[in-house]
Amino acid sequence: MRFRYICTSISIRRCTARTIVLQNYCATMPPPDTMYCAQQINIPPELPDILKQFTKAAIKTQPDDVLKWSAAYFSALSKGEILPAKERLELDLPSTATTQTSGLSPALLKVLHKQLSPQKSVSRAELQEKWRGLCLPSDQLDSLFSLGNFGDVVDWMEFFALGCSALGGSIISALKCACEILTDDPEGSAAHIPYETFVSLYTYLARLDGDLPQDQINSFIQNLQEVAGHRGGMVLPSDFTSLSGENAE
Repeated sequence: MRFRYICTSISIRRCTARTIVLQNYCATMPPPDTMYCAQQINIPPELPDILKQFTKAAIKTQPDDVLKWSAAYFSALSKGEILPAKERLELDLPSTATTQTSGLSPALLKVLHKQLSPQKSVSRAELQEKWRGLCLPSDQLDSLFSLGNFGDVVDWMEFFALGCSALGGSIISALKCACEILTDDPEGSAAHIPYETFVSLYTYLARLDGDLPQDQINSFIQNLQEVAGHRGGMVLPSDFTSLSGENAE
């Protein structure tokens, strides 16, 4: 009996010691992560729509660098600025799987125009920032800067004209592209733009081209002015393409 009592006493002491050690160990451990139920999690009511619109914009824009573009997107969103997002997906562009950067496109130039056209002149730094936000190649921007001989301040419509020229190749193709971007007409419609806007773009590109004699430029403008007079001061691509064989190219 005494032997059994001693063994029992030893066991109790061992259990007590283990309990003390375990308590001390638990006291040094960090508390477990707090468990929440659905009712305790506060989701901002505007978050689902923000994420939905962001996802739709990313799908339409197809940026080459999603993280860089996302930073530009949410920066513009927080400032109430025009978002760096296309209005629709450009299905006719070549796949970016075979090229590192897709470069400027009509829809991306339209985004830049919406972002920067409220200012007649923009700083070189701001234009570079918007360009990077759309994940466009820096060497293409440098080429446009060099072609237009721009300094620290850039005339936006002159840069816009050069962007159209980069997309169209010829003056007439560039002007058709400009009409499609600038028009207030629904997509697929006639693409009217004001005569004054057209003349400004045309004279800039013609002067930069250097191959068109001034008398041909003047004749083209005068003929187009007569056509625009019958359209309420508006010009559409079919008006100047019909004259292009005679004077514009």
